[in-house]
Amino acid sequence: MYQEYYGLKEMPFNITPDPKFLYLSPAHEEALSHLRYGIAERKGFIVLTGEVGCGKTTLCRTLLDEMDDERFETILILNPRISEQQLIAAILRELGEAVPKRSKADLTGRLNDALMERIEAGREIVMIVDEAQNLSFEVMEQIRLLSNLETDDQKLMQIILMGQPELKAKLQEKRLRQFRQRVLVYYDLSALTRVQTEAYIQHRLTLAGSNGRPRFTPWALRKIYKKTHGTPRLINNLCDKSLLAAYVRDSDNVTWWDVRKAVRDITRL
Repeated sequence: MYQEYYGLKEMPFNITPDPKFLYLSPAHEEALSHLRYGIAERKGFIVLTGEVGCGKTTLCRTLLDEMDDERFETILILNPRISEQQLIAAILRELGEAVPKRSKADLTGRLNDALMERIEAGREIVMIVDEAQNLSFEVMEQIRLLSNLETDDQKLMQIILMGQPELKAKLQEKRLRQFRQRVLVYYDLSALTRVQTEAYIQHRLTLAGSNGRPRFTPWALRKIYKKTHGTPRLINNLCDKSLLAAYVRDSDNVTWWDVRKAVRDITRL
């Protein structure tokens, strides 16, 4: 609707984690540097935490886009509510391997063979586990044991755990002390500041093809930050609905009142 009205090439505030729209605030740039460092130096375990909607998934998608497909194979575990055996089976499927109906020990052996084949062929394997705060203790212990798979000079698999702040709290548990000792790269992603929030909004508008319209007024920007506390996903949602409100008024300016209307619409849900 408003995309055509404002002459935009695409919707600027979709909530999907599109790496093209990544805004590298100092915190996001530092987090991405930690991820790159962990992979490049083969640190084994990398943990990235942050509040819901702060941009963790977009950062990981950016990292994946940067990886050389001829060198890296990636494994994405998007459903953390699985058993130890289901985890190993999911990894094998992500690698394109047949999953034999055997015991967990047999599956682990098959996984070790599959990883060794790739290492010998000069490839590296990176596994990313999303929503890792929902992993059971048993599955986290299984992941720790998988990190034991190694050659004389390298781990067979680099593991990135992404999760909400609850993941950080979980890793502090005494029973996970062995797991915690394996984490050599950790970053806690913070939200945007008010200035960064304004830059983030303009960044997305520019990438979407904005040529000065629409324009968010200073008071609109202040209210957006006040209601979102600098969380990118919330900013996207509120900006999208605020633009719709301005479009309905046939206005190029998104005002404090448009944002207020958008907030009321969202809070009705």
